[in-house]
This record gives sequence, structure tokens and C-alpha cells, in this order.
Amino acid sequence: MKTLQILFVIIFCFGFMHVEAQINIGDKLKRQTNNRANQRTDQGINKSLDEVENGVKGLFKKKKPEADKSKEQAKTDSTKVKNQSGTKDGKPAADAAPSLAAYSKYDFVPGEKVVFYEDFSQDAIGDFPALWNTNGSAEVVTTNLFPGQWMKFACRECIWTDALLKLPENYTIEFDVIPTSGPQSNGGMAGWSMLLMQARNVKAWDSGSTPGQGGYWFSVEYFGRPSYGTWLYGAECEQLKTGGNKEGDEFKEKKDQKYHIAIWVQKTRVRLYQNQDKLFDSPKAFPTGCVKPDRIRFEDGAAMVSNIRIAVGAPDTRNKLMTEGKLVTYGIYFDVNKDVVKPESYGTLKDIATVLNEVPDVKVKIVGHTDSDGADAANLDLSKRRAASVKAELAKSFGVNGDRLITDGMGESQPVAPNDTPANKALNRRVEFIKM
Repeated sequence: MKTLQILFVIIFCFGFMHVEAQINIGDKLKRQTNNRANQRTDQGINKSLDEVENGVKGLFKKKKPEADKSKEQAKTDSTKVKNQSGTKDGKPAADAAPSLAAYSKYDFVPGEKVVFYEDFSQDAIGDFPALWNTNGSAEVVTTNLFPGQWMKFACRECIWTDALLKLPENYTIEFDVIPTSGPQSNGGMAGWSMLLMQARNVKAWDSGSTPGQGGYWFSVEYFGRPSYGTWLYGAECEQLKTGGNKEGDEFKEKKDQKYHIAIWVQKTRVRLYQNQDKLFDSPKAFPTGCVKPDRIRFEDGAAMVSNIRIAVGAPDTRNKLMTEGKLVTYGIYFDVNKDVVKPESYGTLKDIATVLNEVPDVKVKIVGHTDSDGADAANLDLSKRRAASVKAELAKSFGVNGDRLITDGMGESQPVAPNDTPANKALNRRVEFIKM
């Protein structure tokens, strides 16, 4: 039957061709009119011949087994998933964040009370940031790589916090950094350095390779390798200085990628993290009586930095939640206007989950809060979605029974500080856990 259908189509096509041969091409007007008819005829013939060709191929084409079809479909589905999570060519997007699971060994827990926060949102694009000082130059910029405003520097000189920081024995420092190229790097990464130091000159920079009265430095070389060291003064203290490198390609920074740096100071001990990895752990980095840091500065290379956050006091999760009945945490992070829990929240979530799993009968209400940027209704909705995301992560990643957790959001309606500076806005962006 199929063979007869094919023969019919072939005869039909030759019929069209015969009609085409009989078209009168007398004068110019008729010729133009008939040319259009010829084009339509050609289209019809081509279509018919395509159908004939496909039909003939179909007669001899071997039917593909169902198992092979399943494999082919699975391959197609896999490609779709890869492309949905990255760019058009399937590569990861520049700002694609790693999953929370990638931070399973991340034990960093930020301090409880924010004492310094800088995202440069109060500064005009192109200006030097108001809370900083320099003996070189820097400017506030935006970038198509990542959202927000950034302080960009590209020099050997220094950019430092203008006012001295009042830091206790225990505190945490966090910031985001994007390594860039510098004037002398020929398009390659220039590297960068960060110093946590005790200043000698309050109103100006301290010169030299070992400035001020001592401190701790973290440096990324032009080829990406991280390293650290301390410098100390005095006959006894100087002998206690320490330093080292972190070998391995997986730890090397790359140009135009964002890295989250976290520093945890506990009396003499300093731990430094890059994204999910603990790079350095120095038990005696700040020997007692040798140095008391009060300033941060960036230097030696080119980079963009933002979201600089300093917090003091180790959170007493168990006492706050179980005894006082309310835990306020600033260690659960979200990107601007988003409700996805950032992976660097892992240490805080794990700390909270440990307490919740040890008291399985207690129910807790999770409440999200925002600052006043944006519309009231949008902030209210955002705070509710963030609370729901926290609940989902506690259940999925840490095994907390979701039936024990209820969620809500207050938006910007319950501030704990005026929404007038980046530091105060950071205080209002929080997640609260309330014992029911």
C-alpha cells in the first residue's frame, strides 16, 4: 500500500512539471505573472519530492530499539539541564553560586553583632568611598560580572579604613573580592593583598613592608596562589611570626571571578577561609601582648572588593534559643532581592540545626526581616520567602523535621536600627528564630 502511495506522488509531480512546460511566456507582463506561478510550482514540486525521498528512506530505515531511544532522550535531557544551569554553551555562568552541599566542611560561624559594614551603596559611582583613605587612588564602580557596588583599586599603594576599628579578642571579618588586571599585568591577573594590622599613624598610612605595629597579611599572587604571614615587633614577639602558602590548583584564584573571604579571630588564633575551603589555621598568629589589630587595608595589585562585614561575639545559639527563647542571626546570607540561601550560611545553619535536632519536641518560628530599601509590599513578600527558604534548607540539608518549623516575614516593619547607613541596614537584614 505504501509503495502505491509513493508511485502516485511521483506521477503527480511529473504532472506538475508538464504543466510548467506549457506556460505561455508571450509578453513581459505575462512573463512576470507566470514567473510567480513558476515559483509556486517549483515549491510544490520540491515539497512533493522531499516527501517521496523521505518515504523511500523510510521503507529501508531500520527501526531503532526502544532502549536506544531512551538513551538518546536521557542524553538530550542531560544537555537541557546543563544549559539551564549555565550559559548558552553549557558552561557555568560567571555568578553561578555553588550549592550548599559544597560547603559541608565549612565550619565558619560569623560574629553575633555587626560593628562595621561596607557595601559602598552610600557612595556615588566614580567617587572615592567616604569611609576610607588612600595614598593612591580607588573608585566606586559597578560591574557586569556581579551585582552591587564595589571599590576598585589598581595600584601598589594602600586603601584603608579611615577610622580605627575597636575590635575585641573574638571577631570575624568577611568580604567579597574580584581579582582584576592591573596597569602592569598585561591583561592578566595582578594579584592583591589584604592586611589586618595595628596602626601606628592614625591619620595616615604606615609605610614599609612591615607597617604599623604588626599584623596579619593575606595575599594572592599574580598566578593565583594564596599565601599568608604575620609580622611582629619586639625581641620576643618577632621570633613568633608565622607564614605559608596554600598549594593546589583548586585553591588558586582567577581573574574576574568572585571569592568570599572569611577571617575568624579567637584571641591568638586566626583561621582564614576562601569560599568553602579553610586555607589557613594559625593557633598563635597574634601572640598575647604582641599585636592588637585596629585597621584593614588593601594593597599591592588590582581587585574589586565589597560587602565587608565585621562582627563581634561568638553566637551562643543554645542559650539564646532554648533559655531566652529568641535567637537573632546575621549569619544567614542572601543576594540582594533574592530568597536563595547562600552557601556561606552553612556554618550558621549547621549550628542552629544541631540545637534543634537535640531537642526534637521544640517548635520554632522562623521570621525574616529586611531593610527599608524598596517597596514595602516587595520587602514583606521577600522576607516571607527567605524564611521559607531557611526552613527548606534546615529540613533538606540538616535533617530537621519540617513539621516543627513555621515561617513568617515582617519585611521592613520591625527595624532594630535606623535605615540610614550600610551598617545599620545590615543590622535590619536578619533572620529570627523564636521558640514556640
